[in-house]
Amino acid sequence: MIDLKRNTKGEFVEATGLNSQKWRLYTPNQDKDFKISRSKFEDFLKCEKCFYLQLVKGLQPAGMPKFKLNELTDTLLKKEFDECRAKKISHRKLIEKNLDHIIPFDAGLTKITNSKKQILEIPLIDVWRDSIHKGIKARYKNTNILLGGGIDDIWVNTKTKELIIVDYKSQASKNQVSQETYFGVGNFHESYKTQLNFYAYVFKEMKKAGEINHEISKDSYLYVVNGLESENGFNGNIKFSEDLIYHKIETDYLEDEFEKMIKCINSTKIPSSNKSCKNCAYAKQYAKIK
Repeated sequence: MIDLKRNTKGEFVEATGLNSQKWRLYTPNQDKDFKISRSKFEDFLKCEKCFYLQLVKGLQPAGMPKFKLNELTDTLLKKEFDECRAKKISHRKLIEKNLDHIIPFDAGLTKITNSKKQILEIPLIDVWRDSIHKGIKARYKNTNILLGGGIDDIWVNTKTKELIIVDYKSQASKNQVSQETYFGVGNFHESYKTQLNFYAYVFKEMKKAGEINHEISKDSYLYVVNGLESENGFNGNIKFSEDLIYHKIETDYLEDEFEKMIKCINSTKIPSSNKSCKNCAYAKQYAKIK
């Protein structure tokens, strides 16, 4: 994909290939706190070289278009679950799956200061969802690294009082969504497990810090909506199937990966690329052309 750089007015400007937002860059062995998101952690797992070049050297990869339809389904699902949250009742899909003891978690209200220095009281769940300005975060051990991100939803098991990590996923596939086939070798859906595990780890650390009172459940879910092909055509309407995909939380392996990630960004040596990384392969071939 060829991506042209524009300013906030939508006008074309020169693309430098470098990130001008210095606060987003990490200096090896710096003391200042630095936040690493779930998506950046996944970048590290995929290709250490690309991860390092972006965070330390400031290289800015080509942008990706925003998937507005996915954002819309997320927004509508959040409205639907928030309605259940306000009423403290289970959701229709959970009831259908005999999981009516699970309800959307009401985290209460919290105070924030907006850009106009006004103090506002808003639902804490909205703060946790805001990956850009707030989100969830926890310090990794005694380092300067803050692990964080924005969650889609948190449910609570009313029997055990444990919190359940949830993420909404939108797709369009002719294949039926099922627990048996959703995860598999070579399937990019496998990375969603990392996402759920990462968020669970952060929440566990928040629990240790006294920021939340609930334990974190080993159960987690993806709420998957799948756009279906209609035999009669579009006609201004897309039908979606809705499925719950279960994942058992695993966080024990994460600390080893976090240690490797921190060692990577504190090095002055650029790491090797993943042989399967398309970005690195493109850059290598591009450099050969005279």
